Amino acid sequence: MAATVVIVGAGPAGVRAAEAFVEAGVHPIVIDEGRRDGGQIYRRQPDGFTRSYETLYGTEAERAQALHRSFDALRARIDYLPDTLVWNIEPDAVHVASGTRHRRIAFDALIVCSGATDRLMPVPGWHRAGAFSLGGAQVALKSQGCAIGARTVMMGSGPLLYLVAAQYVKAGATVGAVLDTSSLGDRLRALPRLLALPSALKKGVALMNVLRRAGVPVHRGITPIAIDGSPEHGVTGVRARDAKGAVIDIACDAVALGYHVRSETQLADLAGCEFHFDTALRQWLPATDQDGRSSVRGVYLAGDGARVRGADAAERAGRLSALAALKDAGIAHVAQQADTAKLRAQLHRYTRFAAGLRAAFPWPARFAGALPDETVVCRCESITAGELRRVVNEMGAKEANRAKAFSRVGMGRCQGRFCAHAGAEVIAAEARVPLEAVGRLRGQAPVKPLPMALAPQGIEQETTE
Repeated sequence: MAATVVIVGAGPAGVRAAEAFVEAGVHPIVIDEGRRDGGQIYRRQPDGFTRSYETLYGTEAERAQALHRSFDALRARIDYLPDTLVWNIEPDAVHVASGTRHRRIAFDALIVCSGATDRLMPVPGWHRAGAFSLGGAQVALKSQGCAIGARTVMMGSGPLLYLVAAQYVKAGATVGAVLDTSSLGDRLRALPRLLALPSALKKGVALMNVLRRAGVPVHRGITPIAIDGSPEHGVTGVRARDAKGAVIDIACDAVALGYHVRSETQLADLAGCEFHFDTALRQWLPATDQDGRSSVRGVYLAGDGARVRGADAAERAGRLSALAALKDAGIAHVAQQADTAKLRAQLHRYTRFAAGLRAAFPWPARFAGALPDETVVCRCESITAGELRRVVNEMGAKEANRAKAFSRVGMGRCQGRFCAHAGAEVIAAEARVPLEAVGRLRGQAPVKPLPMALAPQGIEQETTE
């Protein structure tokens, strides 16, 4: 395969994709926004830190160590570009930035392993200093070796809620409470699908046991009321209603929020991939075949960036997408065909388990319509739920990009990562239309802020053909 293969991302999917190419004698370019490989889930600790794998990754320590060792073994046979952002994609080329340096890298095959980010539902006061996403709280612990507060409350739903809470407990941090919007009934109804992966279910039980032994209060079936505080002091507490309607009032100086995670799809959008609306997920996702081929020839999507199924599934999807690219390039043999069949069967189990997780920890879409008008939805631009409702009612903005044009929702530095899903839910509730009819915010380049030194007159052009 005398062609240029570019892999975006060095998490579980990206590493296994690179491994498959190397096995076939292909020397891929791996572009990683992080300083080192591992992605978010297996993020490596900073130089000089000596915490054990068990301390850092808990139940996932063995898999994290295996992935890191695999990547270390690949380093001499790939072109690895860490601390490098893919900020735009055009037909057959990616645009990357590292520091103040810009490069245009042409490709014959592109494997996008962009991972996932937090899925967030606003709550009054979540814009205060001390309110973080669950992923942000996890990054602070792994990369900076610190907690986000002296007493942290974890609020939301999904496996990440319990994972981060358990990681904080193991690190010696104080977790004031875990406030879960899902109910025990949700979990019991989802149990048949969760049994598709008994080992993963066992890990979830282990996380709960960590919290139980530490005496951390866990409240299920809650409804968030507000994150209390002030501009001067930031977060001072959290209020919520429990399943019986009683008010829970917990003092804290930090809150970590999140409702599972969402696929990071902006690069797929910039690559021109078709999208479809997933009714069960209430999300727009890029369309792929069972092996990761997108609607754009030469572009493959793998891991949580295509569909959230967890790190173990991402490893398999990454390898599967690389095998698909090799087959499309005319490089295939019997062993690869057998490997493909095995990977497809394994991913089917992970897909069933992921459906169980959705049922066990549902996205609380109903909260969007009940948000007070003064609640900030877009934290970058300080756009409130009331402003979104105004542009719906006064300006007829019932579509996401029209609402963006009139209100600036999603125009900030996060490019809608934090607000797009909840903003669409607010619009749909106010306009009384199906969420699908609201559409999705179109991806824009650059996907993240760039240094001013990359302005056109200062670009250092370097093309790899």
